[in-house]
Amino acid sequence: LFNKQNHDNRVDLLKGIWAIVYSPSCAKPVRYYGKESDLMMFWFIVSAIILLFALRLRYPYLIAEAKYMRRIAIAMYRTTKYLKSKPFYTLLDRFLDSVRKNPHKAFIRFQDETYSYAQTDKQSNKIARSLLKHADLHEGDTVALLLGNEPMFLWMWLALAKIGCSAALLNHNIRSKSFLHCFTCCGATVLIAGAELQDAVEEVLPALREQGISVYILTDHVTTEGLESLTDKIAQASDEPIPADLRANITLSSPAVYIYTSGTTGLPKAAVIAQLRLWAMANFPSICGVTSDDVVYVCLPLYHSAGFAIGFGGAIERGATVVVKSKFSSSQFWDDCRKYNVTVIQYIGETMRYLCNTPKRVSDQVHNVRMAIGNGIRPEVWRTFIRRFGNVDIKEFYGATEGTLGFLNYAGKIGAVGRVNYFHKKIYPYALVKFDQEQEEPVRNAEGFCIEVAQGETGLLVSKITQKARFAGYARDPKQTEKKKLYNVFEKGDVYFNSGDLFRTDHENFIYFQDRVGDTFRWKGENVSTNEVSDILTMAASIEEANVYGVTVQGYEGRTGMATITLKKDHQFEPDAIFSHMTTYLPSYARPRFIRIQDCLAVTCTFKQLKGKLVEEGFNPAVITDPLFVLDETVKSYSPLTRDTYQSILDGHFRL
Repeated sequence: LFNKQNHDNRVDLLKGIWAIVYSPSCAKPVRYYGKESDLMMFWFIVSAIILLFALRLRYPYLIAEAKYMRRIAIAMYRTTKYLKSKPFYTLLDRFLDSVRKNPHKAFIRFQDETYSYAQTDKQSNKIARSLLKHADLHEGDTVALLLGNEPMFLWMWLALAKIGCSAALLNHNIRSKSFLHCFTCCGATVLIAGAELQDAVEEVLPALREQGISVYILTDHVTTEGLESLTDKIAQASDEPIPADLRANITLSSPAVYIYTSGTTGLPKAAVIAQLRLWAMANFPSICGVTSDDVVYVCLPLYHSAGFAIGFGGAIERGATVVVKSKFSSSQFWDDCRKYNVTVIQYIGETMRYLCNTPKRVSDQVHNVRMAIGNGIRPEVWRTFIRRFGNVDIKEFYGATEGTLGFLNYAGKIGAVGRVNYFHKKIYPYALVKFDQEQEEPVRNAEGFCIEVAQGETGLLVSKITQKARFAGYARDPKQTEKKKLYNVFEKGDVYFNSGDLFRTDHENFIYFQDRVGDTFRWKGENVSTNEVSDILTMAASIEEANVYGVTVQGYEGRTGMATITLKKDHQFEPDAIFSHMTTYLPSYARPRFIRIQDCLAVTCTFKQLKGKLVEEGFNPAVITDPLFVLDETVKSYSPLTRDTYQSILDGHFRL
């Protein structure tokens, strides 16, 4: 068929196919003297190409969805194989396999140091042996870690896993009451802290000693009574392999690690991450498309699920290299990426916006980063990031540390966190249900069952608790564990996990995060999304950041909107311009009635904005020293909120 001598045959054949495709009824007979099998093969290839183009036009996300489902299938196949193995194949076993296969491959890079898989293995063996000898640990015990982002954090977890112990990952920023609360609720018998955190430990040392807790500091020498040094003991220990029988009773339901929620509305809760759950989180990078050749940059806290389970755990599962940064630095970020040849980065909360706000450089697109994995990126920041730093494949996802379900925006739709997928929903059943903002509970029909929302309508995400999607709850907190469960959701006896998050789907079945249940408030009979209002505020020329929340006002139902903002450098607050901006982009009920200006906004370690104290302080100028403004319809602007105006609002003379 493709022989030069058959040129006329080929031309006639192509003309015939063209006629059949575009006008089958007018097609004329085609002269052809080649082999029939060649013709059939050629026709098959052309038909396949045409079919693919047609499918692409009709289903634009078909290829992305096929890749996504293939990766999920592979991950499920591997996990099923691990679950059936005797003994249970853990993430630690996956690490040890990499040590055997690629002992000299770089596993951890930190500052100017590089540690191979074999070196990491030996270092964790030394730690494990020193803990067995001096801390008297046994399989099933829990050890609390108070460490910053450094190789020791990773070595320590591997060491504990080798002797069958679980680790409670404490936030090294917490102090006093929160510190004791977090330590107590995980049931740990041993605390290991970094040398730079000794002062924080000494603050609560009397209470720890009363409980009989063994406390070790990662230093060669300590003088404080009740503390013991550890690095000197590690240095003297053997690096011989740890016998597997020390962890022989570990099962898929055994706690692997305790990871704490951020505690934006109260004291942190210790989410129990069982071995099976840890596998699910560690598999996530492979579903995104990360490979063993990638270099993953972890600048998020290792005590958080994103940094530890997805960053570190995902690197183990992939057999990849992980670059550990002590803390996120927007000014050093891209220099680090170039220095370590990073190919995959992680982000969370506002980190992408911080990067976009750095001064522009000619080297902005000089890097090898091909993928970014994280959540919380706003649509406008997403667009700005791509324009400035190049076509990085952003894998926005949704998932709660303790949750039973996650979404992944595998199609790259800006603003979405995922897409409704039939097979995914079959494996992990979930729904968006109507939610009463005032009662803060799902709406039920006459039979007592929840009601699914229509497409485009905002609803509460609930996911079914099953054998595949287990909810382990919170350590030593049955009350909070029970609060996350919803019973008889669609039929009697079913149990669903209450995510506490509101979502909507669009006409293409993309899923969009709307708000946290506690963050959405009701004003003038309408639900207001703090996330939406915050996005609109930061579009204003003078506003850098905005934290939006609802405050109660005497004489009014519900809560009225208030925003605490920061201003861009060399900008002033422009009352008239902000009023015009608000009225242009927001309906009347969603416009913030009060604006408070601060130098910086309070956030958690993962850049989640803190609202609790702001809500409590309200808008009283006698209590707040920051500049305060109130939306004044009479002058079409935001006016300074004085004590007289405040009293006028309470008396009902100044209408909101």
